[in-house]
Order: sequence, then C-alpha cells, then structure tokens
Amino acid sequence: MSAVVAVDEFARVRRTALVVGVAALAAAFVGALVSPGDFFRAYLVGYLYWLGFALGALAIVLLHHLSGGAWGFVVRRINEAACATLPVLALLFVPLLFGLRDLYAWARPEVVAADPVLQQKAIYLNVPFFVARAVVYFAAWSGVAWILWRWSGERDRRPDPNPRRYRLLAGPGLALYGLTVTFAAIDWAMSLDPHWYSTMYGLTFGLGQVLTAFAFGITIAVRLGDREPFARLVTPANLKDLGNLMLAFVMLWAYVSFAQYLLIYAANLREEVPWYLPRLHGGWAVVAILLIAFHFALPFVLLLSRAVKRNPTSIAAVAQLILVMRLVDVFWLVLPSAPATGSLVAWWLDVVTPLGIGGVWLAAFTWRLGARSLVPGNDPGVEEALAHGH
Repeated sequence: MSAVVAVDEFARVRRTALVVGVAALAAAFVGALVSPGDFFRAYLVGYLYWLGFALGALAIVLLHHLSGGAWGFVVRRINEAACATLPVLALLFVPLLFGLRDLYAWARPEVVAADPVLQQKAIYLNVPFFVARAVVYFAAWSGVAWILWRWSGERDRRPDPNPRRYRLLAGPGLALYGLTVTFAAIDWAMSLDPHWYSTMYGLTFGLGQVLTAFAFGITIAVRLGDREPFARLVTPANLKDLGNLMLAFVMLWAYVSFAQYLLIYAANLREEVPWYLPRLHGGWAVVAILLIAFHFALPFVLLLSRAVKRNPTSIAAVAQLILVMRLVDVFWLVLPSAPATGSLVAWWLDVVTPLGIGGVWLAAFTWRLGARSLVPGNDPGVEEALAHGH
C-alpha cells in the first residue's frame, strides 16, 4: 500500500478545519468591535500557542538532522509539514500589528513620556524596530523551513548527492532558532510588562515549543500509524524513544521554570518580583498548581513507565494532555500581564480566537502533510528506522 494518506481524507479534514477556523475568526473579529483590547490579548495567546507547533517542529527537524536516530523518521514528515506553515503564520501575525497600542505600554507615546524606564528602553522598544525585528524573525524561520522542505522533496525524487548538507545546515539553524526565538519571546510576550526582565524567559518559550511539537508529532503519528509502510515506523521501540525525548523536555521545561522562580524569589528585587505576584495569587495561583500537577508531575510519572511509552494509545493520551497544558501555560504567561476586562465578551474571545487561529493553521498543516509520502524516500536511515524494534 502507498504511504501517502488518501487525498480525500486529508481534503475532508482540511475543509473542516478551515471552515471552523474561518467561522471562529469571524466571530472573534466581531468581538473585536466590542472590545478591541480583549480581542488582541486573546489573539496574542492563540497566536503564540500555535506558533509553537511550527517553530518546535523546525527545531526537532534540525535536531534530528544533527543527531540522527530512528525516532526522527517517525515524525519527520509531520514536522516538515508543520514548519512549512510558517508563511501562513507570518500572515496571521499581521492583525497583531494593529493592536500594539492595546497590548504594549511602550507603544503608547503618552505612557513613555511619563515613564523614565520606558524612555531608557525606547531605543529597542519602539514600533518601527519591533516590526523590523518581526520581519527578520519570519524571514529566518521561513527561509530555513523552505530549504528543508525543498531538499526533502528533491531527495524523494532521487538519491541525495550531498547528504552532508543537512547536518551542515542543522548546527547553524539551531543556533539561529535559539537566538530568534529568544528575542521574539522578549518582544511579543515579555515586553507586555516592560519593567520586568528575565534571562531565562526566552529559553522557557523555546523549550515549550519543542515540547509542543513532540506531543503533536506523537499524536499525529499514532493517528496515522495503521497505514503501511508508515506503520512499520510507528513501532513500540520508536514510540519509546519519542516518549523519552518528550519526558526530557518535560523535565527541562520544569527545571528552567522553577530555576527562574527560585532566582527571582532569592534575589527579592522589586524590579522582578511584581511579575510573579499576580500569577501566584487568586485564580492564577490555581492555574499555577494545575501546571505543576498536569504539565509536569503527571506526565513525568507516566512517562517513566516503559509500558506507557511503548503503547500507542497511552503515549498519545499523555501527549494530548501536554498539548492542553501548553495552552494553559501560554495563558498563564500572557494574560496576567495583559488583563482582560472580565466581561463575557473577554471569556468568549479567549475561546474562539485560539480556535480560529488553530483551524486555519491545521488546514495549512494537513495540506502540506498530504502532499508527500509519510515515509521519507531515498534516505539511508529509513531502513534502519523501519527495522528498529522488529
């Protein structure tokens, strides 16, 4: 049987996702007329969440080209399709440019004029430079993703005459990813509270993105795991390796998050502490407990089990839990710095806006995923991956 999933199935999923996405975004834009501030706040949360799927996938593809391993071929095509959606995400970023004054204090001249700290940071935190940096980020991400997508397609058609080029790209590509994601996290999320700063903030975002992509890749691989010859890749041994990597990033995310809190708590500086105060009191404290329990503790315990990691149903369930908690984490990171009005419109926007962005993104993803075989062609490592665990 062909490794290409039936076109009509992908077309059906794509149509459904697109219809839901467009309808939800239309509803969100109606809400924007009522409460622009709540709309842009919800749009930023949804955008950062879905951007993590594509950027985390880009990092995993580069990591696999650099390190090798049978595990990477299970999610290679899923991740290539995910990072190939970056041009779509660049277009989805445009609405945020109309809400800079609603989101960021540094984008309002009257606020900057009355704040000496913002005046000192104005050389970096200003609208033209903000937009220019965003263009650079998307050009870098989309450029690397396009190269990987093109090279992968060429290798499907004929053996690659220069297989070393993937590894040569992977090292600088990962460095570029780390640098640009750090600055993007500072620009788009940390600067919501422009008086606060943390050198670990960008790392937390990057680790969350890679964790998101691992969880998403495992979920899709299990969903498509009954199709030959792709089914020969979705073996218990390969799933165990993917589960181990997902466990590693769960622990890294928890370690960096806790280290950031511990350092700020120990230093007890008035410039740093206020960021945590709203997140550790009231309703946000409950969210923090949920993150500790379901983003770290429960996945950590479950992924220690070899049986859980080797079973497609159980590891997919853990992956889906992580995907839900990744959205909760983005809410926790963003919303206390960009508080809502508390109206019903605000709650409604928090639901429909991420849903709308996700629907459009999933439509683009399934379009890319359905364009190629699920098993990479003419790659000497594929046979090793197909035999791994048999």
